[in-house]
Order: sequence, then structure tokens, then C-alpha cells
Amino acid sequence: MERYEFSAETRRLLENMQVPFAIYQLIDQRVTPLILSDGLCKMFGYEDRSAAYHDMEYSVFQYEHPEDAARVADVSLRFALENGTYEVVYRASRKGSRDYHIIHAKGEHFYTDTGVKLAQIWYMDEGPYTGDPASSRSLSASLSDSLHRESLVRINYFDHLTGLPGMTYFFELAEAGRNSIYKKGGEAVLLYIDLCGMKYFNIKNGFSEGDVLIRNFALLLSDLFKNENCCRVGGDHFAVYTEAEGHDAALEEMFEKADLLNDGNTLPVHVGIYYPWPEEVPAGTAFDRAKMTCDALIHTYESAANYYTPALTEDVEQRQYILSNLDRALREKWIQVYYQPIVRAVTGKISDEEALARWIDPVKGFLSPAQFIPYLEDAGLIYKLDLYVLEQVLDNIRISEDAGITIVPQSINLSRSDFDACDLVEEVRKRVDAYGVSRNMITIEITESAIGSNLGFIKTQVERFQKLGFDVWMDDFGSGYSSMDVLQSVKFDLVKFDMSFMKKLDEGLNGKIILTELMKLATSLGLDTVCEGVETAEQVHFLREIGCSKLQGYYFDKPMPLSKILERFEMNTLLQYEIQEESGYYSSIGRINLYDLSDIVKEDDDAFQNTFSTLPVSILEICRGRVRFPRTTPSFRKLIPRLFHMELPDDGEGFKNFSSAPKSILLDSVKKCCQDGSQMFFNELLPDGSAIHYFIRKIAVNPVNGSSAAAVAILSVSEAQKEGS
Repeated sequence: MERYEFSAETRRLLENMQVPFAIYQLIDQRVTPLILSDGLCKMFGYEDRSAAYHDMEYSVFQYEHPEDAARVADVSLRFALENGTYEVVYRASRKGSRDYHIIHAKGEHFYTDTGVKLAQIWYMDEGPYTGDPASSRSLSASLSDSLHRESLVRINYFDHLTGLPGMTYFFELAEAGRNSIYKKGGEAVLLYIDLCGMKYFNIKNGFSEGDVLIRNFALLLSDLFKNENCCRVGGDHFAVYTEAEGHDAALEEMFEKADLLNDGNTLPVHVGIYYPWPEEVPAGTAFDRAKMTCDALIHTYESAANYYTPALTEDVEQRQYILSNLDRALREKWIQVYYQPIVRAVTGKISDEEALARWIDPVKGFLSPAQFIPYLEDAGLIYKLDLYVLEQVLDNIRISEDAGITIVPQSINLSRSDFDACDLVEEVRKRVDAYGVSRNMITIEITESAIGSNLGFIKTQVERFQKLGFDVWMDDFGSGYSSMDVLQSVKFDLVKFDMSFMKKLDEGLNGKIILTELMKLATSLGLDTVCEGVETAEQVHFLREIGCSKLQGYYFDKPMPLSKILERFEMNTLLQYEIQEESGYYSSIGRINLYDLSDIVKEDDDAFQNTFSTLPVSILEICRGRVRFPRTTPSFRKLIPRLFHMELPDDGEGFKNFSSAPKSILLDSVKKCCQDGSQMFFNELLPDGSAIHYFIRKIAVNPVNGSSAAAVAILSVSEAQKEGS
């Protein structure tokens, strides 16, 4: 409907009248003031008539008592939509004053000569309102009764706390307003706004302070976007429709002013933006899309805005599908366990296997963990999946044993929310014991991010697992900000380095330096280590050199289901499994950092205080006269052929017979050291006159085959002196 315009003479005559009244028109479901008299402006404290017009149109309820605002708005809208008379008693303050007066308003409709329906309302100031029941004696009994009676009217159109339109009425206003915007050639946008953390704000400050914050925020929205462009959805949630042009600047202003509400005792604001809002999309649909866009900011702890994309709708649909089909997927075994081998660095044998969940859906096909696990974690249902995976692992251990496959420890991943859903430690123990599986065959992996802020709680749970005989690993080490604090506080059995470290190895020397020092730190704390994401032979060699205990990645194998493992076992194409009795022995070998002599020498060896640590170093194994070099530094590999005229096999190759190699006391000294457990320094004079200074220390003995391991460091090489020098 077009706005009715009075002639200039008529407008001047009406506006100059001293009787407090106003003339309104209903335009696109919005009550719009056409005439405000001088008497009305003076009653409400306005010296500037333009300011009065602005407030009466965009924030008419800001000076009304909070308990009356919604009731007045509701009665006003009913009067505008229906025929009949208007009468309402309410409390309102003058502009710039905090004192309330009792206002009695009466009105009726009339029609212009052109048939336009307008409404005229007269206002009467019945005196100050103090809140003291005794003061009501100064009011007529009818006014007192009216104020009480109308306060009990059920609110249908407006929110009782803020005076903003309720959701149903807002949808009507929004659709009418959107259509009007498009008629003018503009574009519309719908905002969903959330004051984040109101629950805890109320706990800390009280509900009355929370109501004050909500009212003040509603006034801010009214000031920026107009009162009837806004809606309080409920709680701390609001909605706004507005023109697209300038909405970003308005949001910036809203964020700035929201930070200053209540003298800074306020909350962050999240905004979901549905833009553009096409004419064919209903208000309810636009509202839902703006809301889901806002909800996507749930893990953002500061004020922020987010724009809707179709991918968000797909995300919501995916979430709903996952949550509604989880129980069926578990029951009908759509979710399968895939295993990825974890390989001992010094042997290349499988020392552990990680159990990973894969959702094979009859409708959507293969789903990776990233396509379902985040939804289960957010919904607090991940415990169902994790306990299901454990049960499948225990079932598969029996199947593997029956097939003759060597059983190695199986690691399962647990989420932080698992511990909130149940007594997780007890649930794991009950299941493992019921299957008759040794507890040291099940390893618990907890991601660094899952530890969260409640470090003490997780520390207790880790200790409970360990007392029961379960190893506990920290997964994704280095992916968060609290890694060092966690390592210092919680005694894990192993640290699993996030695969991001592997990605940075090829970017330059810094990545290698950082990983080397972190590996040294873990070793000094007595922790085994695993690096994820290993994909190249170069990475394998480097990780062996710096003392990484175990390796995991596509270089060795991709995750595969048990059926594939059994098939490859029958074809004899699986990597070899480690015998459990050898695990301690190879763990001792693997922890030695070949770049750090202090890792090789015992801590009480004063003889090494002035010795360099970056030396040619190797781990040697001797078994029945045959020798293997499971780990060597590059400098050792280069030096041995030059000095002894013998080629070393690649790291990790099997035992070799070096009887044909040039005679050297090195191998004899290693054998002697391994036999009597001593550590020794010795010098060897080579045929060319060069002198080599060695250090050898025995590390461990393999309890299965009797092989012994020793660390050898070449401390110095003195070249032969030339004649006459």
C-alpha cells in the first residue's frame, strides 16, 4: 500500500495542534506515523519533531515500561488489523528521563476522501507512576483496574521482554518488507543473531541482569534496523530482515556497540546471514537457512558473522542422516573396522595396528571418518561408535588367531565426550575381559584436542587405564596449543606425532630440526613415539636416525578391512608381524637418537663432557657371527666404505656375513662388548696408517633369537702422517 500524503497546509495545521495525538497508517503490515502533534511531542519530551517521527516508526517501544511494551504493541496491531476502537493504559517515560508516567491512549479509524483507512489516537498523561500501590489511590479506580487487567492479556504478536515482534508476526512483516524492497529494485537479507553464552551469563550475573542485557541488545537492533524489522525468537536469539545494501556496515556497527553494552559486561554475538533472500523463498525457509549458518559458528568464541552457502544445507542433511541412521548402521554392520599397520622403525615389522571406523552406507556409499565422526561428537553419540569399534576389534582378534595370524596390540581411538557419556574405563575393561583378551593387546588413543581444558580429569582416566594394564597413547601430538603442558602433566606410554610434521619435513631444515628436538624430548621422558603420515623412503630413513620408535603411513600400507588382511595373509603378501617377546628389545634399539651422543652414552659418563654429539653413529646387531645394521647415520654410511673398503647394506636389511670384509677389530670389539656387557673406548690403526677412535655400548639382548645390539660411535679419525712431516 502506498503511503498517504496530507497536503502541506493540512499537515502544518495538524502538527501545530497542542492536543497530544497522532495519525497512523498500516503499510505492509507496519504501523507508520503520518502526523505527530506538537502536544504529543511535548508530552514525550521531543524538541526535534524529526527525531519523534524516527522513534515512533522505528523504536516506538524504547520508552515504554518493559512489562507493558509487548502488550501495547499487541493491542496496537490488533487495532490496525481489525475495526473497532483503541484504548490502552500503559507506563512510559519521557525522552531523556527514567521516570514513568501513566499514559491513557484512545483511538479510532477514519477514512480519507480517497478511501484510505487511517487511525487517530489521542494520548492523556494521567500522572507519575512510582510503583507504590498506595500511589494508585491518586488514580481513578477504572485506570488502576485497566492497567492491571491489560497486563494479564495474552501476548500473541510481540515479545513481552523486548517489545519486538514475535516470530509469527515477524514472518508476515519480513515477507511484506522483502517484497517492498524488491519492488524498489533492491535486495533483501535475513539475519539470525545469537548472543553466545547467555546460560552462563545468567548463572554468573543473575537472570535480572540477563534480561537487562537482552532488552538493551533489542534496543540496539531496533536503532540499527528499525523495531518492526526485528524479532526476538526466544531466549538469546533474534532475527532481522533488512535491505542488503549497507547491511555489512550495520553489522560492523552492531558488533562495536554490542561490546559496550552493560558497561562491557556483555557477550559475543554470532550472526548467520542469508543473502540474497529471493522473493520465491518463504520467510520460514530463509530463517532456517540463516539459523543453520549461525549455528556453524558454534566453535567460534568471539563475535563473528557467517554467510549462507548451499553446502551448509547439504551439511545439515548429512548430519541428520548420520544421526538418524547410527543405531541401524551399528546393528546391521554398515560400519566396518579398517586396520592400518604401525611398523617398528628398526625392523620394518608390524608392531601394532590402529583400528579405524569406515561407514559403508547402502545409500551414500563409502563414508570416511570426516563425513560422520564430527556429527557424532557434536551430538554426544560418539561413545556408541567407539565401544562398537572395540567390540569389533575383540571379535576380529579371535578370527585372526584362528587363521594363524600373529596378534599385535590393537589401538582404538576414544573421544573426549565418551568420558562424559559413561564410565568409559569400566566399559572398556568389561568388554576386554569378557572376550578373554589380554589387556596389553588393547591400546587406548586419546587425541590432544580431546583433553580440552579439564586436564585433571583426563589425567585421572589415563592413570585408571594404565593401572588396569592398558597402554595409553597421546594421538595427534602437536596439533594443539597445550602439547607441552599435557606431556608434563600426563604420563602417556607413547606420543603419536601429527602427520603435519611429515608434511613440513620437505619444506626445509626447520621442520627436521623441530621434529628432531621433539623426538629427543619424548625419548628423554621415557616415551615411545609414532609418526603418522609417512609416505617416502627418505622420511623413513630420517625418522630412524632421530630415534622414532614406530612409523605409520601409506608408505607401508593403507587401512584395510579384516577380510583383506586374511586374503593377503593367505597369499603371503602381508608385512611380517613382530613377535611380542621381542618388542621390549626393539623398543630399546629404536629410542636411540643417532644425532645425540648423550643418547648413546650413559648419563654418568664424565668422559664425554667435551665431546661433540653429531658423530658417525650406528646400531649393530650380532647374531651367531652374522651382523645387521638396523640404523645408521648418513655420516657413518659414508665413512665405513672409505675406511674399511666394505659396503653397508641398507638400513633394516637382514643379517649379513662380513667374514670376507677387510680385517678390523671393530666387529670383534662389538662382539666382546655384547658378551660381557661392558662399554669401551678403543683405537684401531688401519693399514693406510689412519687411526680411528671408537666408543661402543651394549644396548639390549633379543630374548627370542639371542641376538645382541650395540651402539657404535666413531669419535675421531686421524689421517696417516706423510713421510717427512
